[in-house]
Amino acid sequence: MKKILLLLFIAFFTAALMFAGGQGEDGKEKTLFLTMGTGSPGGVYYPLGGGMAVVIEKTVPGVRCAAESTGASVENSRLVGIGDTDMGMVMGSVAYKAVKGEDPFEKSYPLMSLFQMYPAPEHIITTAQSGIKSFADLKGKRISIDVPGSGCSAMAQAMLKEFGFDLEKDVKLADLTQSESVQALKDGVVDACFFNFAYPASAVMDIAATRDLVMIPIDKDFCDRLVKKYPYYVAVTIPAGTYPKVERDILCLGDSNVMVCNEDMPEDIAYSVVKAIYENVSVGQYALTNIHPIAAQLTPENAVNSPVPLHPGAKRYFDELK
Repeated sequence: MKKILLLLFIAFFTAALMFAGGQGEDGKEKTLFLTMGTGSPGGVYYPLGGGMAVVIEKTVPGVRCAAESTGASVENSRLVGIGDTDMGMVMGSVAYKAVKGEDPFEKSYPLMSLFQMYPAPEHIITTAQSGIKSFADLKGKRISIDVPGSGCSAMAQAMLKEFGFDLEKDVKLADLTQSESVQALKDGVVDACFFNFAYPASAVMDIAATRDLVMIPIDKDFCDRLVKKYPYYVAVTIPAGTYPKVERDILCLGDSNVMVCNEDMPEDIAYSVVKAIYENVSVGQYALTNIHPIAAQLTPENAVNSPVPLHPGAKRYFDELK
């Protein structure tokens, strides 16, 4: 019994220190330890999160921050939701479902957004040889939509259904990985591919290096309808010139990528974290654009466009910029 009580005391004491700040009895400033869930070393989350952790630790007095490699969105939502991690990088659609307690989550989690990091547009890629020039032209075609259960696959199917396609009769879907999709499109095994990632993407550059790349935009009315139906999706425009021979802006449906925290994070801590990151996006010794070019999309305009509520501390910072 004594052992159980001791363990409970330690757990309570640790939780109490999680957001501890100020000064100790000796007058010295206490150290606040923050953790951040990122993703696998091969993705964007891991290096960008590592850079953010450095920014926080180096520019916020009395704070230490560690970025941790995790299973990304779903795992980060759970870790932050139960208080095992202070912050986490999460796809917007996953964060939305975590807050609502929808599949793949068994219950709702108390997540709030510190900021939207960047949107990941759904690239619809084909080649000039396919003859596909519009979304309607996908009818009857062989299309790769990524692996089952992926965010890309879910978005592709939502778009095709909303457009009016019967997924069993009107299109021939293939569940290929990104690398498999690239090769299949090059070889003519599929006519088009759906990819969900930030731009510019190496997979698209790979296709453009050997084939006449064609990117399929979606109509604004169609995009607006999808965003209204699926509040975790956002409209994203890929600027002209992002990819070779694509000389016009491409309107896409996108999924946001959000830095979430638990709703219990103190307002001053949230404010300080957000302020530190946004003051070190492209300038200074710890500029995040030196870590990954996607950091250039960390703008106040993107930041507040979140599918889950913005934390009061974050809102205070962005309101000050207006």
